[in-house]
Amino acid sequence: MTELSKRLQTIASFVRPGSRIADVGTDHGFLPIYLIEQEIASHGIAMDVRKGPLSRAQEHIAEAGLEEKIETRLGNGLEKLIPGEADTVIIAGMGGPLMLDILRAGSHASGDVERFVLSPQSDWRGFRLGLRELGLQIVREEMICEDGKYYVIMEAVHDVSTRVEEESELRFGRLLLEEKHPVLLEYLLWQTDILTGILEKLCDGEKPEAERRREQIRQELNFVEAALEQIRKR
Repeated sequence: MTELSKRLQTIASFVRPGSRIADVGTDHGFLPIYLIEQEIASHGIAMDVRKGPLSRAQEHIAEAGLEEKIETRLGNGLEKLIPGEADTVIIAGMGGPLMLDILRAGSHASGDVERFVLSPQSDWRGFRLGLRELGLQIVREEMICEDGKYYVIMEAVHDVSTRVEEESELRFGRLLLEEKHPVLLEYLLWQTDILTGILEKLCDGEKPEAERRREQIRQELNFVEAALEQIRKR
C-alpha cells in the first residue's frame, strides 16, 4: 500500500468516496494511486506538464497494477482534461498565481467539475481573492505544519454568492478563523515573531526605503495581531 506524507494525506482526506479525480501536476503519481488503493476514488487521471515526472508516475502506477484505473496525460494544467471526465480536480504543490492561471486556462473543462481540492504554496491572500473572481467559494479549509512549513488545503465549489471577504479572511481564511484553528494560531504566533524581528532590525535605518519597509511590516503585523485577537475571543 502506498504511504503518503502528512500534506498529501490531508489532501486525500478532502476527496469524497466514489470520486473521479484529475490530479494536476501529479509528479510521482502517489496521490491518485493511494486514492484508488483505498477505494476512495473510482477512477483517476494523472497529469503533468513534464515528461520526467509523468514517466515516473507511469512506472509507479504500473507497479501498483492500476493501469486500468489511472490514466496518465502529458499536458499543461487542465488542457488535456475533457469536460465531464472528472468531478474532482486536485491541484497542489504549486504557487498560488500559477494555480490560478491553470484554473483560468482550464475553464473549458472546469465548469463540469463539482469540487476543487487546492493547496497553494504561496500568496494565500491573492489565491483566495482569485478564487472569488473565478466564481469559486471555499467550503472547507485545513491547515497543517509539516517539516517546519505551513500548508493550507481548500475545497472550493462553484458559487454565485456575492459575499465579500474581509481582509483578515483573505489573508488567513474565514473558515480557519471561525474554527479558531490551532495550527493557524501557531502560524500567527510564528508570524508575529518573524515580523517583530524584522521591524527591530529596520529601526536603525533612516533611508526613505527603510521607512516604507517599516510601514509595510507594521501593517502586516497589525493584520496578524487582529487575527490573533479574533481567534482568542471566546
